[in-house]
Amino acid sequence: MDLARAIPFLWRSAKGYRLRPWASPYLRWRIETYWGLHADEISRPVFLAFVRAHAGELLRFVRWAGRMSR
Repeated sequence: MDLARAIPFLWRSAKGYRLRPWASPYLRWRIETYWGLHADEISRPVFLAFVRAHAGELLRFVRWAGRMSR
């Protein structure tokens, strides 16, 4: 499965926050529950550092979410 199949999940999960995903309550909640960062502490720099540090895990999650949505 490639990333193109996961795009619909990414599009839905950032609805209303597509230009600033670090402000998305859903994405903040996912980061808080899975990785333990407190949602109120997630700012743009923290979000971008998190994405860089966990890119492989995030890609694996997005692929899984894409499979589950089918």
